[in-house]
Amino acid sequence: MVSMDRDTIRTAIGVIGNGTALVLFLSPVPTFIRIWKKRAVEQYSPIPYVATLLNCMMWVLYGLPVVHPHSMLVITINGTGMAIQLTYVTLFLLYSVGAARRKVFLLLAGEVAFVGGVAVLVLTLAHTHERRSMVVGLLCVLFGTGMYAAPLSVMKMVIQTKSVEYMPLFLSLASLVNGICWTAYALIRFDPYITIPNGLGVLFAVAQLILYAIYYKSTQEIIEARKRKSGQVAMTEVVVDGNNGRASNNAGNH
Repeated sequence: MVSMDRDTIRTAIGVIGNGTALVLFLSPVPTFIRIWKKRAVEQYSPIPYVATLLNCMMWVLYGLPVVHPHSMLVITINGTGMAIQLTYVTLFLLYSVGAARRKVFLLLAGEVAFVGGVAVLVLTLAHTHERRSMVVGLLCVLFGTGMYAAPLSVMKMVIQTKSVEYMPLFLSLASLVNGICWTAYALIRFDPYITIPNGLGVLFAVAQLILYAIYYKSTQEIIEARKRKSGQVAMTEVVVDGNNGRASNNAGNH
């Protein structure tokens, strides 16, 4: 009875984890709507999305019945995450240029080749679920930590610019809730491969929220200063055009 209750609770938390992870995967949608409208990636970094795509692919491999049985909740959410992240990366490919586009393409091609190679090696050389789970699980720990640590590059930019404009709050909040859910899921029937990256994810998300609190005010000041500068430039253009118009009229009178 206790075991059944534990499994029921774990499944329930896993379902909630699927929901929070889906929110996490969809949270950058406003960012990509902005990219799509402007036809430019601006200062947004592709690294978090490329890292998340690799993480999702590895977790799908981990959850396969031939690797780690009874992990359907891991497969469902990470399979969905793969499709979503691939959409984001595709938009980066469309709206970045030159070396930036080549970098995204090479990262994507490298990830696909890597995961395919790992799958072939694990399924042919490791002959038990325990060994397959260990090999793929250790890689999942590595890349799962990388997914959560990827925003560190954005956090560095936040500290340098004293602006959180390019570090969406909703993404940080979703990361925190998702990390808490999956850490709880892994602790009920202890799975170190899920516990470690998600536990670290909680810490990284907290760090992002602290930065957001520190630099929120300065961000608003920067945005307001930019708006004022833009308004002044527009007014200057109007004045210059008006002067040019009068000059042209005077020239016509002569």
